Amino acid sequence: MEGSLSITTDGSTCTISSNSIPNHDVNDTGAFATTVSEVNTTFKIPVSPTVANSPTQLSLEYDNAVFLNGAKLDLLAAACYGIGPEPLGQEKIGCFQTNTPWRYDPMSPLNQFGTDSHNAHTQPNGTYHYHGDPVAMYVSGGKASGVIGFAADGFPIYGPFIDDNGDFRRVTSSYVLRSGARQSQSGEGAFPSGNYDGTYVDDYEYQAGSGDLDECNGRITNGRYGYYVTSSYPWVMKCFKGTPDSSFQK
Repeated sequence: MEGSLSITTDGSTCTISSNSIPNHDVNDTGAFATTVSEVNTTFKIPVSPTVANSPTQLSLEYDNAVFLNGAKLDLLAAACYGIGPEPLGQEKIGCFQTNTPWRYDPMSPLNQFGTDSHNAHTQPNGTYHYHGDPVAMYVSGGKASGVIGFAADGFPIYGPFIDDNGDFRRVTSSYVLRSGARQSQSGEGAFPSGNYDGTYVDDYEYQAGSGDLDECNGRITNGRYGYYVTSSYPWVMKCFKGTPDSSFQK
């Protein structure tokens, strides 16, 4: 299969259409549950995105972004502790309510989501999608990363390297791993025992100023807001700084 991608604009809206096939090898781990298939998608984003009055949280109802190779970003897994047909503590499907606590992080090495070396795998219909760092989309080191994709709100996504006064280094997230033993969240029943270790997205908390980026995993560079790929949670983005376009609705 070969990737197919077109990008057009009418001046105010940019339309990105693809067959969801990326520009690199896939499934090099041989762990995909379903075969990669051509799935035609069309996403629309504003040419001049604006920051909303308040961030919009990511949800299972929307794809997060599309990269410039035509493959999409879908960070959240439909998997939470205590929900699903598998034994308690082994659930990996069936969690479709976005606000359900203790959602598994597909990027954690403690979880097994059958991703390849590009941190991606397939949906049941064969759609290839990333859960984190799309490593083939940028050059490592030596210069600041360029734009590698666009979020559903129209803001760009950059690779992980920034120019810090001539020092080209990886940008850092402001989310940190909580310390100590997990605590029950308000109003919930069973919760996973053990220490916060990154298995679940709730194992992390935002600490303003602890890294380079804001609560959505972005910042303003040269007068323009954008999200950044990071080597730690939340990996690409945590929320929408603007308003996601309805074309990203699943």
